[in-house]
Amino acid sequence: MAGEDTGRGLSAWLVARGLIPETRPKRAFAAATFVNQIGKGLFVSGAALFFTRSVGLPVAQVGFALGAAALIGLAAGIPVGRLADRRGPREVFRLAVVVQALSVAGLVFVHSFPSLIAFLCVAELAVSAGTAARGPLTRALGAPNPTRFRSYLRALNNIAVGCGALAAGVVVQLDTRTAYVSLILGTAVLFLLSAVVASRIPSVPLVAAPAEGSRWPALKDRPYVALTALDGIMTIENQVLVFALPLWIIGHTDAPRWFVGASMAINTALVVFLQVRFSRGVDNNAAAGRSARRAGVAFLLATALIAVAGGAPGWIAVLVVVLGVVVHTMGELWHAAASFELSFGLAPEHAQGQYSGLFAIGQGLSNAIGPPLLGVVCLGWGEPGWLVIGVLFLVVGQVVPLVVKWSDRTRAHSPA
Repeated sequence: MAGEDTGRGLSAWLVARGLIPETRPKRAFAAATFVNQIGKGLFVSGAALFFTRSVGLPVAQVGFALGAAALIGLAAGIPVGRLADRRGPREVFRLAVVVQALSVAGLVFVHSFPSLIAFLCVAELAVSAGTAARGPLTRALGAPNPTRFRSYLRALNNIAVGCGALAAGVVVQLDTRTAYVSLILGTAVLFLLSAVVASRIPSVPLVAAPAEGSRWPALKDRPYVALTALDGIMTIENQVLVFALPLWIIGHTDAPRWFVGASMAINTALVVFLQVRFSRGVDNNAAAGRSARRAGVAFLLATALIAVAGGAPGWIAVLVVVLGVVVHTMGELWHAAASFELSFGLAPEHAQGQYSGLFAIGQGLSNAIGPPLLGVVCLGWGEPGWLVIGVLFLVVGQVVPLVVKWSDRTRAHSPA
């Protein structure tokens, strides 16, 4: 009895400080997501080197395969989201993670470009399917404030991906066939473990669709399609710190090279500790629109600061970039909170999965478009290019509240 009381007391203490969710279903989903994201961090950080260093494929082929598979995978989002609405998001999520695990494990048998494309496409289709199912699952388990729960998961995911990346660093240092194969198989095992943990999540009650409604309401919802496009453009901000800033620091400033890693560490720490805090109060569509507007302003200020670092002495460049990273991260936190709330709040309850699949397409396309766009504009045009990107984010942030009002005027269902 004393041990049980101690366990309950510890759980209550962790819940009170926001370290773990307050209900068992939320904890199970958070644990499944955490394990899954460790696998993601492990795979993303080491897969390309496995294909080039261990399998021996050319870098160009590997890059093309990864990009093509990611784009093809987006096609699964909407139909699988509809399946999740009709059959249950938990069941679809578990199946998607199992398929993801098996396809990743199959990569150890890859010896040619066609086989690489085949396994990667299946894996990315499973990732897209899991994302579509995760949306309605998060909304149902996170009620009455799914945005706050999603913010908690995002902070947790950053820790998990970092853990995976650290483990991949050990593999890269060893640089042997055995180490790389262990990385791939370890990723697959983590995905399977995620599916096992997800079995502890209760099934979510289904919401009946209107008998006279369209089978594909998400594709006909013009405000939501517009929001998806706008959010996709703003999501390019994710590539600013991981792609454009490191190249800018090394090639265009006098800041030391080690500062590339430090800037990423600052961003990760702020996201982990502040994401839930920045989501407070973002619990309706109007508040989410205001959060997106603030994000746009922050991104413009951040890009201006990063641009200034290009002509500053070394120690001043470091200080300016630090300030730019902090401001950019504030914009990232506001944007994430707005994105979470609007993706749920502007979608009807009976089609959360389908809408989630559509919303993920915009975010997925941003990952494909972001690096080449930032490479041309920020790195090619220099300081003016950073300001152009900042103005783009500012304009998008100002337009989002207008789209929210458009959606609220034209929707047949009540906003969540």
